[in-house]
Amino acid sequence: MPAKRGDRVAPPQRPGGWEARFATTEAAKGWEQLCQTARANTWEAWIVLTERPTTPENPARQHRLRGRLGTRDLAGTALDQWQYEVTAGGRIWYCPEPDRHIVWVTHAGTGHPKQTD
Repeated sequence: MPAKRGDRVAPPQRPGGWEARFATTEAAKGWEQLCQTARANTWEAWIVLTERPTTPENPARQHRLRGRLGTRDLAGTALDQWQYEVTAGGRIWYCPEPDRHIVWVTHAGTGHPKQTD
């Protein structure tokens, strides 16, 4: 859906960086919630996702998911799925697509994902 009057302006892709895109509408809604409740932490997450999505500086906060959550099929391509801890409960799950330099945000939310319980 194209942006309309009153919408937030998304930053452009950093030259040489990764482009972040939403894989689902739910992820887009969750991202907006994170932006409203944890603006500074979500900004830091944005930087990590678009600069170094697979090279964690803080493995406790950013790591590849394991087991059945460790990969995700997007448009017929199996991609590794990672997690970034935004807050104590807030998480972003994402799948880097190295060939296209795109990071697909598959989940974003202010609460801990039920799938990991």
